[in-house]
Amino acid sequence: MPRSVALFLALLISACGLLPKKDVEDSKNWSASKYYSEAKSEMNSGNYSASIKLFEGLEARYPYGRYAQQAQLEIGYAHYKDGEQATAIAAADRFIKLHPNHPNVDYAYYLKGLANFNDDLGLMGIVSEKILKQDMSERDPKASRESFENFRELVTRFPKSKYTPDALQRMKHLVNVVALNEVQVARYYMHRGGYVAAANRAQYTLKEYPQTPATEEALFIMIKAYDALGMTDLRDDAERVMVKNFPNSRFFPDWTTASGESWWKFW
Repeated sequence: MPRSVALFLALLISACGLLPKKDVEDSKNWSASKYYSEAKSEMNSGNYSASIKLFEGLEARYPYGRYAQQAQLEIGYAHYKDGEQATAIAAADRFIKLHPNHPNVDYAYYLKGLANFNDDLGLMGIVSEKILKQDMSERDPKASRESFENFRELVTRFPKSKYTPDALQRMKHLVNVVALNEVQVARYYMHRGGYVAAANRAQYTLKEYPQTPATEEALFIMIKAYDALGMTDLRDDAERVMVKNFPNSRFFPDWTTASGESWWKFW
């Protein structure tokens, strides 16, 4: 038996193994549309592993045409919904490589961003205020940066895509996430007594992410770090910037204590 035929039969048998018993015998006669509808039914029921097997069976049996191409996209989405982010990204990359000019290739770029974003909000779901307030800054910043780049590629290549508005909103959130992560690193250095490293990290945050909520604490860390280092000129400069931009900052509810001591000693 030729190797290609054996491989085809293996894929087909694998797909059939996930089918209801009553349909196993009939599946060999299924049309591409039948395969697709059965796979979509499994997906809509939350049976993502089963839907993946059916989509793979569809692609193996009908490797050409719109159903096979759509199955490739659906496989990526099913992996994403099943919590298999890396596999979802691989499937999206495969689709982009095979069909760079496909009408739905923007979906593949969007799916990559979703998988790296790692929040199950549903395709085209509006990012709710509750979701945006969740603290993602303690996660691996690499995934956040990659998600941002995925979405940026989408909005750059396909500015009129129906996925672009949601991608832009997520990008705004991701910038805040990465900035907060930088501040958390600076805070860690402060608590460890690494004042130079803390000041440098906070300064980097101000430079790279100047319009994010993280800038308030970054300035405060700079003031604390420069004060600990005895660098009073730099401390006073950072203090003036903070007072000007955050006159009601949560980091100094009272400008001085009753004894007249500076507010930054009480962080």
